[in-house]
Amino acid sequence: MSVSLNVIGLVVKDMAAALAFYRRLGLDLPATADAEPHVEVTLPGGLRIAWDTTETIGSFDPDWSPPHGSPRMSLAFACADPAEVDQVYAELTAAGYEGHKQPWDAFWGQRYAVVHDPDGNGVDLFAPLPQ
Repeated sequence: MSVSLNVIGLVVKDMAAALAFYRRLGLDLPATADAEPHVEVTLPGGLRIAWDTTETIGSFDPDWSPPHGSPRMSLAFACADPAEVDQVYAELTAAGYEGHKQPWDAFWGQRYAVVHDPDGNGVDLFAPLPQ
C-alpha cells in the first residue's frame, strides 16, 4: 500500500488569528498568508500542515458545520526542556490565548501543558523530564 500521512488540515474561522498563534510556535508563515482562504506549510520531514477558512470548506461541502464540544484532536509541539514548556505556555497565555492545562509534571515522564488555538483546538507543549 502506498498511502501515507501527508497533510494535517485545520478549519479556522479567522485565518490571520490562527496563523498568528502558530507563528508564535515557530512555524514560518508569511504575513501575506493572513488574507488567503487556504494556507499550507511543509514541516521538517515533509509533513504538511494546512489551514482552510470555514468559507473555503463550505464552498465544496455545503453540509459541513463546525464541531461542538471538546476538540477530538490536538497538535503537540516538542520543547527543548521543561523550562521552555513553562516559558511558551506563559507567553501564549499572556498574549491572550486560552490556557487549558497549566504546566505539570506528567506521570509518563514529561513536562506537559495544553493551550487552545483561536479555534479551540488543543495544542500540547511537552519536554522530557530530567531522569
